[in-house]
Amino acid sequence: MDKKENKAPENEELKEEAAEEKAPEKTELETANEKISELNDKYLRLYAEYDNFRKRTLREKDARYGDAVIDAAAAILPIGDNLERALASEVTSEDAKKLKDGVEMVMKQFSETLEKLEVKPIKALGEKFDPNLHNAVMHIEDETIDDNTVVEEFMKGYEYKDGRVVRYSMVKVAN
Repeated sequence: MDKKENKAPENEELKEEAAEEKAPEKTELETANEKISELNDKYLRLYAEYDNFRKRTLREKDARYGDAVIDAAAAILPIGDNLERALASEVTSEDAKKLKDGVEMVMKQFSETLEKLEVKPIKALGEKFDPNLHNAVMHIEDETIDDNTVVEEFMKGYEYKDGRVVRYSMVKVAN
């Protein structure tokens, strides 16, 4: 009987050892899965941060480009004003007409360049006065015209493609 009793505890010990051996495998698998989950979460966060960084730098780059275009356009707009004044003058001689034709070609090129830069003129004449686009330098009293209507444009205003004003229109407004 002693042999049988001894065998029984041996079997129980073997079962416990086998159970202990299986248990660490399960925890190792769980540990590996947790590690994979942590690394995956870390990867997803890093990818999201990189994506946000990329989008932010693109926005900043576009903003810097827009600022540069606005600054450059603002610097050359007086040239366009002078070309418009030259075209508005009356000419009588044949030489002056040829010169005016040349100025018209230069003005056309100037306008095309502004168009390529996506700088467009602000509509003013006959429009409602908008302080975000217009600079009222004169007011007139006229009962035949609606209130706050632009009746004369002294200097043309321009805006960039995203709506930022390059230069405000100088206008006369009816009260």
